[in-house]
Amino acid sequence: MKIFLHSFLILTLSFSLLGLFTGCGSKFHHQKFYVFGTLVEVSLWGVSEQKASEAINVITQDFQTMHRHWHAWQPSPLTELNQAIAAGEAHTIQEPSLLLLLKKAKRFYNQSDGLFNPTIGQLIGLWGFHNEDLTSHRSLPSSEKIAELVTLSPGMDDIEIEDNRISSRNPAVQFDFGAFAKGYAVDLAVKKLRELGIQNAIVNAGGNLKAMGKKGDKPWLIGIRHPSGKGVLAAVALNEEESVITSGNYERFFEYEGVRYSHIIDPRKGKPVRGLTSVTVINRSGALADAASTALTVAGLQDWHRIARQMNIKYVMLVDEKGTIYMNPTMEMRVQLPAHEKSKVVISEPL
Repeated sequence: MKIFLHSFLILTLSFSLLGLFTGCGSKFHHQKFYVFGTLVEVSLWGVSEQKASEAINVITQDFQTMHRHWHAWQPSPLTELNQAIAAGEAHTIQEPSLLLLLKKAKRFYNQSDGLFNPTIGQLIGLWGFHNEDLTSHRSLPSSEKIAELVTLSPGMDDIEIEDNRISSRNPAVQFDFGAFAKGYAVDLAVKKLRELGIQNAIVNAGGNLKAMGKKGDKPWLIGIRHPSGKGVLAAVALNEEESVITSGNYERFFEYEGVRYSHIIDPRKGKPVRGLTSVTVINRSGALADAASTALTVAGLQDWHRIARQMNIKYVMLVDEKGTIYMNPTMEMRVQLPAHEKSKVVISEPL
């Protein structure tokens, strides 16, 4: 969705795009499966076919388990927590990964001044994004209902975490971890692959991508999708273990009367964000990169730099609705733009 991996794998630093399987032989193993409402791809290098098959089977099962535990609107431990909060009750979490998600979410919420806010599940549902099918006919939510939810102002500051017992003083809190769950999932997948003895791999959950090691003696070089949907915006070589994650208005959206409405909601306004078409973040932590790409999208051109600093992000690339590309200097050193790319590029102050 966000990053072209299955179509192209860039094998050199010269921006040449070679087919995924070209020259790979038996050293390269690649498998796809569908979970989290998206295509997940696992690519391994330098292991036997049997070891690759066993490792990918483990990762597939782990993703399916995470999907069952973290789902925001189908019955899951997360919906059980949301139901308890709505009823004004404390809830004991039995699933360790869900508790870790909550703790990470609280930290990222504070670092982003609340622009990353996974407690606005009611707003996300109000806009129709608690639905796999966004193509069906729909109308916009009423201004009154949006204003009501914004006034209730749910946030991570409303949450108390005592051991594994969760309570909230605000019944409007409804968790939806879609803004960073896939980033955290690829973190866990890469960690599991290391435990299984895999040293060189890419895990790509619908464009939430994390790589470790290399492809032979070359770094993994990834093409970042152009927000227009046409071709590659840029390429970046990944260092040992890094995540590349992009939030954009082309991922999940619907159109109404010629206007595109993105799944990324500004919690301050209760409405889908406007202004930026994509934000790409590189970080070792997929969870942090995922949360930061969402927060910076909400922050917009006026405030992304300050929020990136607060979240300790070192590599950022943004694209606005006019096609202008914005980068900080260290990101400029990492990415390669195609020779035919004619967009205006603006370099910010260092982060």
